[in-house]
Amino acid sequence: MLTVKVKIHAQEGYEPILPLAIPDLKEVRSFASHLHALGARWQGEIFGWQAEYTPESGQKPEDSAMTFTPADFWIGESGIWFFSLMWENGRDNAPVELLDERGVVK
Repeated sequence: MLTVKVKIHAQEGYEPILPLAIPDLKEVRSFASHLHALGARWQGEIFGWQAEYTPESGQKPEDSAMTFTPADFWIGESGIWFFSLMWENGRDNAPVELLDERGVVK
């Protein structure tokens, strides 16, 4: 875990900065890969953050060119620190990653 400071956007002119623990992405990837191997839906808290895994579905997403709904995993809070994995190229291929650190003060 890495302890960082995050900027919380509040009322105008007031942006408090708070310490926050960010998990090692290798550990997050490992956990998500374990869930993906199990293929079962999961929701809970891990590494101090809310997280969720949804397995792949054969159902075609609405308004999409995709022929299936890919498995996905996410952890964190958008706008503060958020990381997601989506197996959009198929179950057996590497997932596409998204990291949103815009709330983290470097």
